[in-house]
Parts: sequence; structure tokens; C-alpha cells
Amino acid sequence: MLIGAPNAELAGVLARAERLYTDAEIGTAISTLAGRVNARLGTEVWTAMCVLHGGVVFAGRLLGQLTAPVRQDYVHASRYRERLGGDQLKWRAHPATEIGSARILLLDDILDEGITLDVLRAQLLEAGAAEVVSAVLVRKNRAQPPACEADFFALEVPDRYVFGAGMDYKGWFRNAPGIFAASLADS
Repeated sequence: MLIGAPNAELAGVLARAERLYTDAEIGTAISTLAGRVNARLGTEVWTAMCVLHGGVVFAGRLLGQLTAPVRQDYVHASRYRERLGGDQLKWRAHPATEIGSARILLLDDILDEGITLDVLRAQLLEAGAAEVVSAVLVRKNRAQPPACEADFFALEVPDRYVFGAGMDYKGWFRNAPGIFAASLADS
């Protein structure tokens, strides 16, 4: 077993999952991404805004590699609520930082349908942000194009339910050492 599971059902999910990326591969991809993001951010002051909960692992691994001066903040908005399908965007916490004319680097775990990113970007711009640049750990390859594209992504995954590296399976396995695709039986 890769990591602990609280019960037999979740242990089975993990055992049946396919590992798409190892932790080392994720680290290498984030370092490569950091180089591209650094080139874009330049020396301007940015607010790095993590989308909770999924973006925490990615943001933590990326922020230490950024060379621009950054302030940190977060938003807590979600469509999934520990389920497999999406609902409308639910706000749990708005940013504490005064948006004003800030430059925002929005960090999230996955670009799937693009709805969360699209709504957050629009609302930050509406609040007065001078610019919103987005970076996600993974972009899902879907038949339907997303509502919006991320400016940067580190890795691509197939159109399957994925977890690990900040992404969850029914609230579990955000700490999985890699990125995994759930079996079709568990999706």
C-alpha cells in the first residue's frame, strides 16, 4: 500500500488506481514550470493566491522557486465538495488581500472544465486586479475544451478521475505520493 487508507473501501481504491506520475516527476515538472512562470512575472510585485484545498500542495512546491517578490493569500472556492462531480461554485473564503490594482498569480491543482478558474479570474478582475495569471499543476485532456485555459500548467492527465499531489478522492489521498487515476469502477 502506498499510503494509509482509513478503511478497506479506500484501500481498494488506492490499490486499483494507476500511477500516472511519481513524486519525483511532479517535482521536475514544477521546477520546469517555475522557470516559465518566473520569465512571465519578471520583477513586479505579485500576490500568489492559492485555491484551497487542492492548490495547497502545488503552491507550496512552486512558491519557493519563484524569483519575483510575492505576497501570499488564498481563496476557498469549490465545485466538488468531496464528491466526484461538480456543482456550482461555492465560496467559503474570499481573499484577505486588498485586490485593488494587484497582479494576481492564481494557483490551483487542476484545470478540468475550467469553470472554477474562469469564475475566479473574472471576479478578481472585477474586483480591480490589474492582471490575473493562472498556473495549475495539471491540465486534463478532455474532448470538450475547458471554459478557459490556464496560462501555465506543469503536467497533463487523461480524462479520468485523478487524485494525489493535492487532488482528492472523496476527501482523501491529497497526500498521495504521486498522481493517480482512479479505476473506472471507482470513478
